[in-house]
Amino acid sequence: MKNDVILEAVDVVKHFGDGGGWLSRSPVVQAVDGVSLQVRRGETFAIVGESGCGKSTLARLLLRLLTPTSGKVMFDGHEISGTKGAALKKLRGDMQFIFQDPFSSLNPRMTIGKLVGEPLEVHAPDLSAQERRDKVAELLRKVGLRPEHAGRYPHEFSGGQRQRIGIARALASGPKLVIGDEPVSALDVSVQAQVINLLGDLSRDLGLTLVIIAHDLGVIRHMSDRVAVMYLGRIVESGPTAEVYAKPRHPYTQALLASIPSMGGKPEDHKANVLGEMPSPSAPPPGCRFHTRCPFAQAKCKTDTPVLSAAESDDHRVACHFWDTLDTSAPLAATTQQSKAAEARFALYRAATEGGTVTHKTQQTTERT
Repeated sequence: MKNDVILEAVDVVKHFGDGGGWLSRSPVVQAVDGVSLQVRRGETFAIVGESGCGKSTLARLLLRLLTPTSGKVMFDGHEISGTKGAALKKLRGDMQFIFQDPFSSLNPRMTIGKLVGEPLEVHAPDLSAQERRDKVAELLRKVGLRPEHAGRYPHEFSGGQRQRIGIARALASGPKLVIGDEPVSALDVSVQAQVINLLGDLSRDLGLTLVIIAHDLGVIRHMSDRVAVMYLGRIVESGPTAEVYAKPRHPYTQALLASIPSMGGKPEDHKANVLGEMPSPSAPPPGCRFHTRCPFAQAKCKTDTPVLSAAESDDHRVACHFWDTLDTSAPLAATTQQSKAAEARFALYRAATEGGTVTHKTQQTTERT
């Protein structure tokens, strides 16, 4: 229902550069080109795609860190594309960001207590100094750190601990929405599982809406309710995560899923059925932007731009002219095998963290050793 939508992008476009003039040849980079999506209140929504597809730019547009070239972004029923001043300050309290690199996002000259408490000074100025310290201690405990850590500096913590600090800082203002730009990609795999569990627990306990930007579909598989797949500035497939993983309909989605490593598989089992490199966003191909790499491309793909339309269900949408006629039996068989292997790997990681308690968005299992 419309009332359940907390964040919406409507035909959002973001181009960088002016196209050059008689003294310049700088091209226009079409980073995001006509993206529309809806994020429902309380869900975890994932945006995935390879590097350079525009997903991080889209995240910054959704958070109002960038102004769209055209289109609009709606948050809680209000357009925020041109929000400024006091309204923007209030918006910053409701929407927070978790950065990819947990070290560069933390000021090395500030203590953890100061870093986590700074948003409270901005968004809750009526709190006394003691109340702020108590709130910082509560936030640190919430993300699995001890209150006495407030007096330390970022360099005294591991990568996973620093990311927990970044999460605590994002939670300080009491946001309704948190956007994470590849929040676990800079961490070791075993630490990734801990942070994924933490985000899932916080989302459930605090009623947060999460938007996660990622390129690792093995991670997204276990933490998101719905997923949108981006390619060269556009969304090519979206829908419930379980449905998209079980029956990927766009050739690009199938290629991404085929690239998920499996435990004990042969190297050739991991090869995706996709050709060449992604074109430059400053000179995207006409028609379907994926046609230059698609093994199923036909003449129509080179001239006509496909639009997102219903595939398996109204909520599962795909932008492909021939999605319902493609022979996808081989990619789907490989995807099923790899998904089971990835699932086993993450179950092992979850069982080894948080005292053996396995919790995530759609299922809660307790395993005790």
